[in-house]
Amino acid sequence: MSTLRNKVNLIGRIGQKPELQTVPGGYQLTRFFVATNERYKDKSGAWQEETQWHNITAWGKKAENIVRILDKGNEIALEGKLVNRQYETQGGEKRYSTEIELNEFMLLNKKSLNSNPKSTSL
Repeated sequence: MSTLRNKVNLIGRIGQKPELQTVPGGYQLTRFFVATNERYKDKSGAWQEETQWHNITAWGKKAENIVRILDKGNEIALEGKLVNRQYETQGGEKRYSTEIELNEFMLLNKKSLNSNPKSTSL
């Protein structure tokens, strides 16, 4: 059991073009969303599709590489860990969020503008 840890693996599509931010202390950060789809049959036997959106964060060189390489619609495989954050709004209200902090990613294919998608891996 000593090998169990906080680990998340996803395959999904980028929801928007990632943008690089510089936060206090000079650290590079990017936040972006990845959509995963799950198909299942409902009680009547009809196929349904459910989309989940996942908030992803990346720091440093990983953030720079993501902004340089990834675009909206790209399919990626990623590995990361769950991170829970607590913050306070300007109005003093406490808020909570759960994010996936990226460890590694691989571009599976680029979004194609024509009907023949090209597969690319890094």
